[in-house]
Amino acid sequence: MALLVPFRALRPATASAPRVAAVPYDVVNAQEAHALANGNALSFLHVSRAEIDLPPNTDPYSDAVYRKAVENFEVLKATAPLVTEAQPSLYLYRLKMGNHVQTGVAGTFSIDEYDRGIIKKHEFTRRDKEDDRTRHMLELRAQTGPVFLTYRASSAVDRASAYVTAQPPLFDFTADDSVQHTIWCAEGAVVKELVSAFGAIPSLYIADGHHRAASAARARQELGASGGRGEWDTVLAVAFPDNQMQVLPYNRVVKDLGSYSPATLMAKLRELFTVKEGPATPARKGEIAMFLEGAWHTIVLGEAPHDLSLADRLDVSRLQQTILTPLLGVGDVRTDKRIDFVGGARGTSALEKLVNSGRFAVAFSMYPVSVADLMQVCDAGGIMPPKSTWFEPKLRDGLLSHLI
Repeated sequence: MALLVPFRALRPATASAPRVAAVPYDVVNAQEAHALANGNALSFLHVSRAEIDLPPNTDPYSDAVYRKAVENFEVLKATAPLVTEAQPSLYLYRLKMGNHVQTGVAGTFSIDEYDRGIIKKHEFTRRDKEDDRTRHMLELRAQTGPVFLTYRASSAVDRASAYVTAQPPLFDFTADDSVQHTIWCAEGAVVKELVSAFGAIPSLYIADGHHRAASAARARQELGASGGRGEWDTVLAVAFPDNQMQVLPYNRVVKDLGSYSPATLMAKLRELFTVKEGPATPARKGEIAMFLEGAWHTIVLGEAPHDLSLADRLDVSRLQQTILTPLLGVGDVRTDKRIDFVGGARGTSALEKLVNSGRFAVAFSMYPVSVADLMQVCDAGGIMPPKSTWFEPKLRDGLLSHLI
């Protein structure tokens, strides 16, 4: 079962919600966060990335940053203001990006179920990033950004969600990236309906927010060390049905060609694969688009060998196994400084600009991994390749926080 727990949200007053709402802390660097929050004292980035209010080049993991985060959080509570709901509630959170619409249930979910694998992970986490968000939660005594979950669609959840979203919303605004954010507060009997409907869902899957989830579990270990139960036993999340999810490709750029020239690399690729001219976006699974010397080429990988694991059959794995490592010498993509990654929301023109600028020698445009692929890998106990999924649109921090 999936245990969904209503909670007393800390949220902005309705009028200030558009100014408080901020991009997730981990999709921007300090310079980008500073630019986004500049001139907006209510931006939640002052809490989630408090180093932007300290001298340039401040260590983001220094004691001063966490002290500033606490200070900024208290100021924001008073000035936004942030209000705490009188009763535990659930919420419906709708994201609209162009023609794409997805509606999720926001609440808190059991960390016991996270520890037992009912809430399933698909990627490894880094200890330094866990350390950062764990300390952030403990210092603020709050989870300030939701984990992004998905689940196999449920008609019972859909019915209850439709009832709530027919009511007037709590928040409704369009952010500066043109994504519309609409949130409703569920009240009365429908809360029990949602809890019951989620109780019939066998598994939840983390789409985005692995470090937030892992940090919530670590914060629970410390806060619950005395054996007591509390708000720290659950993690803030928004769960979206799989049939509404949008996964964009996570593309790659490499700084140099290793021992190859453009001509010799093309010759080697033609020995190994069918290589055709263009387009910039792969037409189907099993194809990769490559931008080299001002032109797009399609590399046809062919059918994946059946003796490979589900994760190793994915195009991002096969690119790594057949081209990036053996030909270009790119090792562990989590640490190799010669490779970088570009979310699909930026489009293939971003890849062209990076290569044409001379900063990178070659770019690879991927066909997106599906939610079904992610679920199958998780259900088999596997781990997705690093940087394989880019979920869009993103939730905003600061709209719903969970006090622990």
